[in-house]
Amino acid sequence: MISMENRSEINEFILIGLTDAPELQVPLFIIFTFIYLITLVGNLGIVALISWDSHLHTPMYFFLSNLSLVDFGYSSAVTPKVMIGLLTHDKVISYNGCATQLFFFLAFVTTESFLLASMSYDRHAAVCKPLHYTMTMTSTVCAFLASGAHICGFLASSIATGNTFSLPFCKSNVVHQIFCDVSPLLVLSCSDTHIIELVFFIMGSFTAFFPFLFIFASYLLIFITILKIHSAEGRLKAFSTCASHLTAVSIFYGTITFMYFQPSSNHSMDTDKMVSVFYTTVIPMLNPLVYSLRNKDVKNALRKAVRRQQLQLGDHFS
Repeated sequence: MISMENRSEINEFILIGLTDAPELQVPLFIIFTFIYLITLVGNLGIVALISWDSHLHTPMYFFLSNLSLVDFGYSSAVTPKVMIGLLTHDKVISYNGCATQLFFFLAFVTTESFLLASMSYDRHAAVCKPLHYTMTMTSTVCAFLASGAHICGFLASSIATGNTFSLPFCKSNVVHQIFCDVSPLLVLSCSDTHIIELVFFIMGSFTAFFPFLFIFASYLLIFITILKIHSAEGRLKAFSTCASHLTAVSIFYGTITFMYFQPSSNHSMDTDKMVSVFYTTVIPMLNPLVYSLRNKDVKNALRKAVRRQQLQLGDHFS
């Protein structure tokens, strides 16, 4: 327990983790390692593939490469520490380590929210104004949207992390979560957190609700445009250009809404931990699969890259 008398004594937190059952530690470690390796290979592979293939040098794939880097980033902020805890049974994280983990997690998650909104604008331009697409989605516009997403993400995270760790922690140093998140940390504070909770609510509305509204409005216009297309083939082609993004949006915002925007009376620590596992480890793994499995351009680029590698290996051994 942390003493209230001297805040300077706080130098570590204890992450309660998923389970204390010894027989589950190794199987869970193997599962998390497998998921993290897929996340690493999938996301960095997407970035490398888009950089390598000139046919993928388009606005949609520019945003996808940014999204893949962000997915890799916020998974890496959480998953390795969870894996270490499962393998070594060491659930301690330093005060500065906790602040760093919270900062990068919030930064990357917030950036993803704005990137998904930017991608919806790109899909809106492609479906609703195809003749003006190249003039609308210029390289300058794409760079502005992507950099704006990153700036908003890191700015919001700086404010949230600074406010959280300006509080005195005295009730306990046990964080009832698999990583350092805002809600379980606020519970540990011995000061009045109502003002900070209000600030976080306003920030959450800006960083999650506003991008979601933008995405909703974009897809409303997209669906109206699709309904006006007379041929079934044309409607299917228009919808297929948005399917991967719409799937990623549904998974991301569905999980965030379940985790952060349900009534506090419905919260269960065990449920929260399972949902946290989903959005910190599973979602970053799923996005590359969603985009690669449903996208002919990515699959063709991957085939070309594999073929090229096989030819190089053949030349090397011949």
